[in-house]
Amino acid sequence: MKKSVMIYKKENISAWTVGGGLLTGMGVGFFFLETSALVFVGCVLIGLGAGLLTAAVLSKIGNNGKR
Repeated sequence: MKKSVMIYKKENISAWTVGGGLLTGMGVGFFFLETSALVFVGCVLIGLGAGLLTAAVLSKIGNNGKR
């Protein structure tokens, strides 16, 4: 497998983690939507933050700690 293809796959995984975190936050937020709309927004933001943190950790692991 070529190195350029492998690099592309690592970047693609990071994009999936952000979207996955956002969708997870939306899914959890729908359970609380009847309670308050602000709780829904909070769950979406928490899911987005979790996805971004996961993408950063995966990026760090993928680069073996190098910048």
